[in-house]
Amino acid sequence: MIHNFKRTALDGDWKLFYQKNSEYLASAEHPVTFDAICAEQEHIPAKVPGNLEIDLQRAGRIENPFFGQNTLKMQALESMHMFYGRKFEYHRSENTVPVLTFEGLDTVAEIFLNGCKIGSCENMLITQTFELKEVFEGENDLVVHIIPACIAARGRKMQALNNALKYDYESLRLRKAASMFGWDIMPRIVSGGIWKPVYIEDLPCESLKQVYLMTTSVCAENKTADLVLFYEADVKGDDISEYRISLRGQCGESTFEAQDRLWYTAGKLYVHLEDAKLWWPKGYGGQNLYDVKVTLTRKDHVVDTWNTKMGVRTVALDRTALTDQFFNGRFQFYVNDQKVFILGTNFVPIDALHSRDRERLPKVMELLEDIGCNAIRCWGGGVYEDDYLYDYCDAAGILIWQDFMMACGTYPVDPEFCSIMGEEAEFVVRRLRQHPSLLLWSGDNECDMSAFKKHPSGNRVTRDVIHSVVEYEDPVRPFLPSSPFVDKEAEGYPEEYLPENHLWGPRDYYKSNYYRNSLCCFASEIGYHGCPSRESIEEFIPADKLWPWQDNDDWMVHASAMELGNEGNFNYRIKLMADQVRELFGTVPETLDDFVTASQISQAEAKKFFIEFFRTGQPNRSGIIWWNLIDGWPQFSDAVVDYYFRKKLAYYYIRQVQQPVLISIREPQNWNLEMVAVNDTQGTILLNYSVVELTTGETVCNSSVSVPKGISHLHNIPYSQSDKKVYMMKWEYNGTSGRNHYLAGNPPFSLQAYKDILLRVYQKTEVQNNINNEFRKGGF
Repeated sequence: MIHNFKRTALDGDWKLFYQKNSEYLASAEHPVTFDAICAEQEHIPAKVPGNLEIDLQRAGRIENPFFGQNTLKMQALESMHMFYGRKFEYHRSENTVPVLTFEGLDTVAEIFLNGCKIGSCENMLITQTFELKEVFEGENDLVVHIIPACIAARGRKMQALNNALKYDYESLRLRKAASMFGWDIMPRIVSGGIWKPVYIEDLPCESLKQVYLMTTSVCAENKTADLVLFYEADVKGDDISEYRISLRGQCGESTFEAQDRLWYTAGKLYVHLEDAKLWWPKGYGGQNLYDVKVTLTRKDHVVDTWNTKMGVRTVALDRTALTDQFFNGRFQFYVNDQKVFILGTNFVPIDALHSRDRERLPKVMELLEDIGCNAIRCWGGGVYEDDYLYDYCDAAGILIWQDFMMACGTYPVDPEFCSIMGEEAEFVVRRLRQHPSLLLWSGDNECDMSAFKKHPSGNRVTRDVIHSVVEYEDPVRPFLPSSPFVDKEAEGYPEEYLPENHLWGPRDYYKSNYYRNSLCCFASEIGYHGCPSRESIEEFIPADKLWPWQDNDDWMVHASAMELGNEGNFNYRIKLMADQVRELFGTVPETLDDFVTASQISQAEAKKFFIEFFRTGQPNRSGIIWWNLIDGWPQFSDAVVDYYFRKKLAYYYIRQVQQPVLISIREPQNWNLEMVAVNDTQGTILLNYSVVELTTGETVCNSSVSVPKGISHLHNIPYSQSDKKVYMMKWEYNGTSGRNHYLAGNPPFSLQAYKDILLRVYQKTEVQNNINNEFRKGGF
């Protein structure tokens, strides 16, 4: 949403002085002006937005934090105080109030204007604003003192029930991305800095404080909708009848408008819209967006305007507390009263140094759309993403499951923390609620699974505070207190009976009983390891440590180990990746090139199977959000695109099985392999298809059939469990073609045979070109 207020940008060149906490405490005076920072011998140039480590690397003070074991050296920076300073010119607009705005300040900070403290903050995740009462006309001096997060967290109240990953206890009390303290997908680089834009905004004395245009009902068949505009205004005049609020929206030839005088500073306007152009998720219809303008006037003089885009649509979640082996549970999303099958990926931090998020986002979003996802889950261990992501999803029809930023812990529930989370939730909900792509609010990630198995329904933060904020600030969107959510009815039951679940388990063979016998209707996390390409490994592992993987500290660090040896929480991950290769091929290759190839095949087959398993399981299964699209730093992980944007084989396999129409083969039963068609288009199609068994070249079937929306049986293939075969399915409908393969039999399989067959399966496709290129480099 856009106001037309004057902004004075303060991004760009700053100066930075940093010192250890012991030195800071020993100093009688601290630099609270720009000149004082420049007088310090250790000051360096800095960029805003930025992070401490980026500035230090640019100044030659540290090496690339992402190379070798350098990330471990970043722990020495955790006690550093940071003083960022600059001078700026400011000229105030008439009849306005200047407000200094930090869109992202990491994390505990004091702000000084012209040598005087004007405020402080303790939340990296939301915008911080400070009214400038003493700003000068002309030159001014701004300094931001960032207190080291790990020092600031010390001494804060903790209780025996509080629980976190052993590296992350600070995150229970500091509103900072939890993964920055170390995670299984992120290094421990605690960092600090002014990580998002900063500016002075000249706000009018009278304005629209908040505006929310919501859809309360739709009838897709009749193309009608009911809209409600909630507004709140800040007005100064004695006679409120002098003020009017007006609303206008347009999408093509479809328009609506409403207006009224003000009776109070808050109120609502109601619109019944005929011939509505509805917004639909990808694959279900068009992404129609209305250009909306809300205007506040006084005696026909425009006081303020608010411009935004709005998608007319409703969203709902139909869920039960439990499910069972007979699928008597549900976790089903609806858009405009129509069922939507979710094909999504978990959206995790795309850079360990968050000031770089914005520059990486456009390329990441292109990958997201290309791979065929209709949804993402913004995971609760990171940050609330940039507006670019939400705007892109609105335009592309990609639904967003939005976690609040708490993950894998038992957080405090005292009044202080509840107040902090209430303020954060209100800001976030008001910021994002206008986006039609926003599907669901979720209170946290996996916190119901923490707490020593105590009753999670006693969590006041998610059950009361955040729930209340969502209910009152965004009453037309569903809220889930946690993911997975354990409500009162589910307490005491094994977690496999939850209808929405995170399927990690032993991470053994991807077709093991754990996966095939899963009861959940909806998997919101599920993943499998895949080694990055040799070309990428050579960018972050020293040449003398490239191979072997065993007893290799550099590999261990890039599996996100925060410490070496056997004490680290995540030091098992390299061996796990090797074990997954052994499960499929019976052995672990002895060369790096073959290891990369085998690992990427293992990951690709696993994720392909997971997606097909859930898609062909409709209607009992209603969605899958796999883990994950892209790495936020160079590592060995579940991501299908590495930090350097190099795609693993799984990327191509996933893109094939996330097409709207899919032919898939279910697991063997009763001496047969059942081949089915999944039609997620909005109507019946004429499907032309053929199936060839590649080890013999035999044509299994070749047919043309009318396929309605949903799941349709196509063919039974006689099969014995002792067989090892590869079936290639090709199909065409409405000028669109697709292909998929099925690896029949039980492991171990031959790596060389797989490579030979793979080249035959995907001839003259992008997958083929990628395979050829990567094999020449020694791996995918």
